[in-house]
Amino acid sequence: MALPNIFNKDISEKVIQRIDHLKVDTQPNWGKMNVSEMLAHCNVAYEMVYENKHPKPNFFMKLMMKSFVKKIVTSETPYKHNAQTAPSFKIKNSRNFQTEKIRLIDYINKTQQLGASNFDNKESHSFGKLSIKEWNNMFYKHLDHHLNQFGV
Repeated sequence: MALPNIFNKDISEKVIQRIDHLKVDTQPNWGKMNVSEMLAHCNVAYEMVYENKHPKPNFFMKLMMKSFVKKIVTSETPYKHNAQTAPSFKIKNSRNFQTEKIRLIDYINKTQQLGASNFDNKESHSFGKLSIKEWNNMFYKHLDHHLNQFGV
């Protein structure tokens, strides 16, 4: 079953509406992150696209990521609860809820406005070139997983 298209304005707005239902004290249904850490964690996926703040994996690590992680991240199969996360996605310090929320909404809007064609065969941080479908699955599935984690 195809995942909703995050590049579609209606879908991105629905995701943003879900984010708007989060409150600073929203509790997770599973996992260890608080809501501010979760928002910061979700921002990392977009930082890897739009910012130059995360070191790219070396050749060996990129090969390993493409071989063993890419399918998990870019397929339509939902993530399992409490699955292991990559080190760069672990939030190690406290974060401001409102700041992270605004950043995430801005990234979602930017991605939608750039459109799917901007991501066609675009090089990813860790997996090499991805198709539009793979980019969509990576963005949407990750957001949906964590919004479900927090009951929105």
